[in-house]
Amino acid sequence: MRRFQPTPEAPVRLVCLPHAGGSAASYAPLARALAPVADVLAIQYPGRQDRRAEPGITRLTDLADLVADALAPWADRPFVVFGHSMGALLGYEVTVRLEAAGIAPRALVASGRRAPSRHRAESVHLRNEEGVVAELRRLGGVDPAFLDDPELRAMILPAVRGDYEAIETYRHTPRPPLRTPVTVLTGDNDPQVTAEEAAAWAEHTTHAFALRTFKGGHFYLNEHLPEVQAVLRGLLSEGEVSRRPGP
Repeated sequence: MRRFQPTPEAPVRLVCLPHAGGSAASYAPLARALAPVADVLAIQYPGRQDRRAEPGITRLTDLADLVADALAPWADRPFVVFGHSMGALLGYEVTVRLEAAGIAPRALVASGRRAPSRHRAESVHLRNEEGVVAELRRLGGVDPAFLDDPELRAMILPAVRGDYEAIETYRHTPRPPLRTPVTVLTGDNDPQVTAEEAAAWAEHTTHAFALRTFKGGHFYLNEHLPEVQAVLRGLLSEGEVSRRPGP
């Protein structure tokens, strides 16, 4: 757990789950922007940055088990789960586990990811190094300097490949929908998510559902950070969820 702007007096927490190959540090600007409204917790997956020496986790469900266990001590106040891309899918599986433990989040915000039940056959994790790099260039979100420098990309590619294996081997297990409200954020030109695949998240909750579409691709949020922050502020505000309409 990483807290880049500790705000222990905040009445609510925001739990952030990074994208494939991403790190907790990507949420540092969000932590600063949302203080003192929320205490922002960013999950640092193994295999990157200060955890680079640790082996990565290549099964998404195993990672969800660990994240849910790590979050339990922080559930002393209301919290919202926010994940982008791989983080959105992981957020869904973590929320399943938290609901089962009786510590459901106030809301799940799924960004840049199709609904868990909408599977695509993908095999980026089986490509050679150039193939993985080509996919990262296609989606954007990674500084080209890291991809152009052999030493730098050698540092990040093991984590990227492991994360891609986790999401590409994941299969949704049919189960009752969440009782947690779900808000979906997506880019209108995201090659990883169609409009139908984003809307299908509504099937995964019996509570309120909302879908917000932004201009942009897979990393639309880089250009729309203020709007994304506004959505999160609304969900973090007391009573906001109870006023939202149902699906």
